Amino acid sequence: MTNAHDADPRPGRLLLLLLPLQAACVAGLGVLVTGPLAGLWPLSSEDAVDRALAARRSTAPDVLSAALSLLAGTQSVIVLTVLACAALLLLPRAPRWRDAVFLAGSVAAQSAVFVLVTLMVERPRPGVPHLDAAPPTSSFPSGHVGASVALFGGLAVLAAGRLRGARRAVVVGVLLLLPVAVAGSRVYRGMHHPSDVVAGLLNGACTLLVMAYALRRPGARPAAGRAERPGLPAARPAAGGPGGGGGAADGARGRVVVVCHPHGCDAGTADRVRAVLRRHGYADQVWEQTSAEAPCGALAERTTGARTSLVVVCGGDGTVRACADVMAGTGIPLAIVPCGTGNLLARNLRLPSDPVAALEEALSGEAVGLDVGRVSGDGLAPTRFVVMAGAGFDAAMVRDASARLKERLGWAAYVVSALRHVRDPRMRLSIQLDGGPVLERRARMVVIGNVGTLQGGLPLLPDARPDSGRLEVVLLDPRGVGGWLAAAGHLAARTTGGPADGGPGRTSSGGPGRRAAHGALEYFSAARIDLRFTRAQAREIDGDACPAGVRVSAEVEPGALLVSLPAPARTGTPAPDANGAQGTAALRAGH
Repeated sequence: MTNAHDADPRPGRLLLLLLPLQAACVAGLGVLVTGPLAGLWPLSSEDAVDRALAARRSTAPDVLSAALSLLAGTQSVIVLTVLACAALLLLPRAPRWRDAVFLAGSVAAQSAVFVLVTLMVERPRPGVPHLDAAPPTSSFPSGHVGASVALFGGLAVLAAGRLRGARRAVVVGVLLLLPVAVAGSRVYRGMHHPSDVVAGLLNGACTLLVMAYALRRPGARPAAGRAERPGLPAARPAAGGPGGGGGAADGARGRVVVVCHPHGCDAGTADRVRAVLRRHGYADQVWEQTSAEAPCGALAERTTGARTSLVVVCGGDGTVRACADVMAGTGIPLAIVPCGTGNLLARNLRLPSDPVAALEEALSGEAVGLDVGRVSGDGLAPTRFVVMAGAGFDAAMVRDASARLKERLGWAAYVVSALRHVRDPRMRLSIQLDGGPVLERRARMVVIGNVGTLQGGLPLLPDARPDSGRLEVVLLDPRGVGGWLAAAGHLAARTTGGPADGGPGRTSSGGPGRRAAHGALEYFSAARIDLRFTRAQAREIDGDACPAGVRVSAEVEPGALLVSLPAPARTGTPAPDANGAQGTAALRAGH
């Protein structure tokens, strides 16, 4: 049974259904590589690469490549996986069952996908002398490489979560380099074409991504008790709003306006929301349905001059943003019922992913003053945002994501869209922080955030806090495949291990416009940010695409929005400040 304080495991585990789709995609790639694309460069040059390597073999590379092939062989991978899982389950303090299941599941899932693909794709091995016995499987994709990514990449994920400082960087770096070395050894030994090992790397990496999100689930919370939630502000009661967990016995709570997205909140969910509200004393319910023309319905009219004591938003980040734009500064608390594709604000506030469980917790808790951002630009009317606003790569990804795929795959549809824009040209921009000097930069995307964690627990803006009184900014400017991999590795390390020692935002003074950089990632912080682009760029606000333009200006409105959140444990909680939220220093200490 799922505890009400746990993140619902079902949406994450449903991602396991992506594995058959992954197998189909890899098989489709194999059909293209062995068919229509075989005569095109660089595939047409693969035989020449194999022959050149075979002609230059010598004793030392032979021995090294033999060791790497043995390390990634089926028997070795099985033995190493069993030993690693046994070590995780026999830890002296507490067995790490979830880590063991993640590691073993990743290796097994990758192997299953590999077998399915080899049944659908028939590719002979390179026409050069083979230094290993060739198994009776297709050369595409490389099973050794895929298995090494699943095993050593999985160990890298676990190591990133347990180690700190220089030791983490060394261990994770070595583990991530091993699959690359295995890939080189397999081509050198004449066992695979270059495209075979590339497909093996992709197969293993995709399997790890699916299994990490489905099984490790960074947003999950302990089942026992109401532990303090790191990085969240202290709660305070709001007059007339949720608090104390009372039900109908407390008497009428006043009027509640429910804003409902017609696609995100189906009839069944709506009925359950009505029942929960009635149980908590909200008998007077007014329901508003959103539309493209009215993204928050007639919320402004419903709450003006009325005795509204609560607004409930049943939708995704776009619907929450539209409602927050109306409700900021009114003193009426907002309760979030996550029913969208991304639900990033709900995830960052550690709300359960199940809509009704999130509402139940919110109504049993208290109201918290959170910051909102106010953004404007050319062709962009001033509006508020609660999660992130951006331009460039991420905005193009949001703009071009297929509505049909979003319905079927959820946020994973954005990954498909992102692949279309990986090679988009870099943009030239200037950035001005709190009216300071203008900085000239080139980047592929810029994101301004009120909160910082993306789907899967990916900390894009690790210093972002919803009550800090500041906005965080990141510029992403990877160069080539290596740059993208380095940026992804840096963020992935933070996913399981938190901010790295000496990482972005940790080495600066914390004053206005502070800056820090890590490779392709550059971070800034300010209360006001002004961006200028040399040519029109795609823009987005809280996951909604906006008209392209050359300007984006954003400033923070501290504590402007009351949001109903589960009440944290009182033990050791720092005293609230004047806005009813913990100070930024206390939040960072808790993080």
